[in-house]
Amino acid sequence: MNNIEDFRDYCLSFKGATEKFPFDKTTLVFYVMNKMFCLVDIEEFEYCNLKCDPDEAEELRAQYNGVKPGYHMSKVHWNSVYFNSDVSTKLLKELIVNSYDLVVKGLTKKDQAALNEM
Repeated sequence: MNNIEDFRDYCLSFKGATEKFPFDKTTLVFYVMNKMFCLVDIEEFEYCNLKCDPDEAEELRAQYNGVKPGYHMSKVHWNSVYFNSDVSTKLLKELIVNSYDLVVKGLTKKDQAALNEM
């Protein structure tokens, strides 16, 4: 994903995914059922923040130069994944899916049921 349009389209392709600018005019946040699963700066477009299992987050940071502790996020549960790095597009897409799935698993049963009905 070389540009913000492709990135945005991919993030919005997930069931129930929505987008907002809750913090400022450049930080685009993707949600599922009002829970964040991805953040990206639309002007700089250098990296995105993704939710991650804490153990996997540490492994990814050790394995890839392009994976860092989440910038302005919980360093335990979020990673910053840099686009022009040793992280392939395939891996980036997998990490976005993982982030989405983690958030969905954390939803209430009511929200999960509502999501399944979409």
